[in-house]
Amino acid sequence: MEIKFKMIVLMLSILYTGLTAGLCFTWSNAITPGIGRLDDLGFLQSFQAMNRAIINRSFLVVFFAPIVLLFLNAFLHRNAFSMTMWSFTLAALLYFVGIGLITILKNVPLNEILDKTTLEQLSAAELKELRTKFEHPWNRWHIQRTIASFTSFALLLIGLIYTK
Repeated sequence: MEIKFKMIVLMLSILYTGLTAGLCFTWSNAITPGIGRLDDLGFLQSFQAMNRAIINRSFLVVFFAPIVLLFLNAFLHRNAFSMTMWSFTLAALLYFVGIGLITILKNVPLNEILDKTTLEQLSAAELKELRTKFEHPWNRWHIQRTIASFTSFALLLIGLIYTK
């Protein structure tokens, strides 16, 4: 069986989008609720440590490669069955906006504020204020990323089902 470039792009799109959807789901359903139970200093230290640890080559490839792969996949399937073409196109647009733009414009700036702060030098009131400014907005935007990544993944599967 000959493996075609088009199929490789589709499989990598599904794999990376699925991994990102799983990461977002796990973060939303286990990590943030778990560390949300910590006191202010513990919460902020935990978030700081995870944000620093997650920025690595594997994460960056899995998280951002779909932005390119999904648009390439949609382009390669531009002449496919209408349901396939539209599913792949919507998956690409949704991932770009819901993962790419939200991450860069909303979550990363919050992460950078937290990263630049020496938490041990803050008073209890300052820790509470920082947490208040960080936690709710970060979680709200992350839920949007979770929904976008899950929906993009589902659209890829729908497109795959209708691929002829």
